[in-house]
Amino acid sequence: MSSDTYVDVLVIGAGPTGLGAAKRLNQLNEASWLLVDSNETPGGLASTDVTPEGFLYDVGGHVIFSHYKYFDDCINEALPKSDDWYTHQRISYVRCKELWVPYPFQNNISMLPKEDQVSCMNGMIDAALEFRVANTKPKNFDEWIVRMMGEGIADLFMRPYNYKVWAVPTTKMQCEWLGERVAAPDLKTVTKNVILQKTAGNWGPNATFRFPAHGGTGGIWIAVANTLPKQNVRLGKSGTVEKIDAEKKVATLADGKTITYGRLVSTMAVDALCEKIDDQELIIMTKDLFYSTTHVVGIGIRGARPENIGDKCWLYFPEDDCPFYRATIFSNYSPNNQPQANIKLPTLQKADGSKPDSSEPQEGPYWSLMMEISESSMKPVDGPNLLRDTIQGCINTSLISADAEIVSTYHRRFDHGYPTPSLERDGVLKQLLPKLQAKGIHSRGRFGSWKYEVGNQDHSFMLGVEAVDNILHGATELTLNYPDFVNSRSNTERSLIEGKALFSQLPAYKDVETRN
Repeated sequence: MSSDTYVDVLVIGAGPTGLGAAKRLNQLNEASWLLVDSNETPGGLASTDVTPEGFLYDVGGHVIFSHYKYFDDCINEALPKSDDWYTHQRISYVRCKELWVPYPFQNNISMLPKEDQVSCMNGMIDAALEFRVANTKPKNFDEWIVRMMGEGIADLFMRPYNYKVWAVPTTKMQCEWLGERVAAPDLKTVTKNVILQKTAGNWGPNATFRFPAHGGTGGIWIAVANTLPKQNVRLGKSGTVEKIDAEKKVATLADGKTITYGRLVSTMAVDALCEKIDDQELIIMTKDLFYSTTHVVGIGIRGARPENIGDKCWLYFPEDDCPFYRATIFSNYSPNNQPQANIKLPTLQKADGSKPDSSEPQEGPYWSLMMEISESSMKPVDGPNLLRDTIQGCINTSLISADAEIVSTYHRRFDHGYPTPSLERDGVLKQLLPKLQAKGIHSRGRFGSWKYEVGNQDHSFMLGVEAVDNILHGATELTLNYPDFVNSRSNTERSLIEGKALFSQLPAYKDVETRN
């Protein structure tokens, strides 16, 4: 391509959203297009890092589960063999009062000490009585928690846990985003389980999930990118967008080349996008969008996986004896997420910080933990000591012993980690996204459209797919505009094989618009 290229659709960002847009553009073959990304490797916030010792860590806790046939088609096309994947049952617990309480916590208070069971039951009974006479909606997430679960569960789990996740108090968050993400307790079932000392079964949209055998979550998106024509993809410096002239529809790249476009699908964070456009009105709007920073800390450990860890997948930590809100036993997802047992590695330190017994490299086996810690102006962290504090937190919560041999460590800070469903968010987005669209820019993705409730990998991918269908055919973007609708059904309208068959069904989408 020449230094001054024209494309009908320019896609910025090769994470799940950008790759979804590119897949759809390539499949429909109705418009010229180009995908650019400043990173040399596709994947965005769904990428995977590898430590020098050979331990893999995702950018946070990612698993594959899907609401969409089209997403499944594209993933299966990229990694088609059965041995490309491992399928797991989700086994997750909450660490509370030095106990492992099965997830979801609110359905399993039968595991708690008796005094806490009484406190939680009293709260749930009060909440149920209040719910019957309430004639107003909860004004924020905190009110929703108390209305649905009561003060006991709120104080013991929901408030402290969500503060650790979001790095803002629950009183500063809205509750419209919740949908299927938080299980409301069934008072009769919880009462029965408390009396009979039973636990409730698994709940939620991801009770089973797939994980790639090789390359971590990032391996999926590298494989998806490899299904696209190479001439339509620019990565690294040649794909780094420095500025955007929204009036002239010209993007200037770091290497000095320019791309003129008809329409733009931007998956970069919308606050960064507005800075690159240099539109002061839009920049001011984005100041009312909030986000938290995510720190991912990994530790690679020599030795057999402890019995108390077993086949657990991920674990939640509401209490203040550790800085992290979630830990993933990443070595359980694939045997290739850590070095093979015959690889010799030196011990860096024991978990308590003491020196190893020997500095000589020794064989495994190895296993690994990946922790996530949030940060914001309302919840600062001690960055230089976060690795140390996280390892101590692992000891405090019985994930590892004080004498565990640590052979590898990892710490990476992701400035934009979680898009906060703040009280201000929807008011901003209702103005900001249409103003951008009026300039020919579809801002989409986890931070492009800033909606956490459609921020999983399947949602993010389909935000890109649906943006293209909207640009080319005017199709309604269901995932962006109707999160509860797409999350409550199996979305089978699109298929990678059928291609344009979708558009014969467009009246059905219009019906959805009128129903809402």
